Amino acid sequence: MTGGSTYIVSLPIDWVREGDLGAGDTVVLTVKPDRSLLITPDQGKQRKNGRSKVEMIASEDREENFRTLVANYLVGYDIIRVVCPGGFSAAERKYLKESARKRLIGIEIVEESRTEVVLQNLLNYQDISLEKSLQSMFRIISSMMEDSIVALREGDVELAKDIVQRDNDVDKFYLLSVRQIKAALDDSVLAQKIGIKNSKDCLGYRLIIKLMERIGDHVHGIANTVIQIGDHKNDNEEVIEMGMVSHRLFQDSFQAVLDIDVEIANHIMRTSKISSALGNRIIQRSELSDSAYCLYGEKQRKIIESFQRIVEYSADIAEMVINMKATDIKESLSGEAQILEQA
Repeated sequence: MTGGSTYIVSLPIDWVREGDLGAGDTVVLTVKPDRSLLITPDQGKQRKNGRSKVEMIASEDREENFRTLVANYLVGYDIIRVVCPGGFSAAERKYLKESARKRLIGIEIVEESRTEVVLQNLLNYQDISLEKSLQSMFRIISSMMEDSIVALREGDVELAKDIVQRDNDVDKFYLLSVRQIKAALDDSVLAQKIGIKNSKDCLGYRLIIKLMERIGDHVHGIANTVIQIGDHKNDNEEVIEMGMVSHRLFQDSFQAVLDIDVEIANHIMRTSKISSALGNRIIQRSELSDSAYCLYGEKQRKIIESFQRIVEYSADIAEMVINMKATDIKESLSGEAQILEQA
């Protein structure tokens, strides 16, 4: 304490050196829910210089190399050099460039040579809230679900093909959201900027977006099954109702996430059990029937099971909302207790 009213905090020299800090640099003090202070270096300049190198390995599966590129994107690198010492084949180069543009938001090819492709993230994801990323992901999945029910009822193969294509957009926002959450774990200031008030919620959001991505995968699967069936119309109202219920539960689960609403979450948990039981009854009747029930045997079963998984994943999202609400209450009470003790 100096001057009677000024408090000074000294920083460990090793910590300063590891952070490459010097006189005049900025550090950030963040008040945590338990009233402890978190001191972090200004991460802005460090993020701008984030570079990585990915060396392609010999593999028949091109996806192996792309997964490594995605991993570098997720941990926050803005410039990724993909190197192939022997030189890219035309097919390898085309696959890499098309996959990056289709599946990674903000990534562009900025340099190319015979042995190297340089990708750069041109999107400042600090300016996009996590809620906005989740809403974009939700709207795509919701529209896919709505259209999948229409395609199933009408036997609309072209609409089903369009649904399959939209799954790439779901994956793009999924990967963007994971990147944001990973960055928020490392930088509490960034977490506040993108709307994460408590770092403990990062795990909850990470699980929620994974569940949403899995729901998108099941809708993608339903659309593929409709394509396999062809233009056969589905006149089974129970199957259509099952699809509509799963859609409503998914919509409600996302609303619960936005509002951290326990009442909606508990309603979803109750309804999900009834909906899953309906699916089981439809499947049992089809197995007992002498003829194909509504659609073609295993294909119908696959569609119903996908609707059931969507219902179950929606219930899992609701459960995460309840857990996150409980964490908020606990930390709020803890903070109040500390204030009372100090008083």
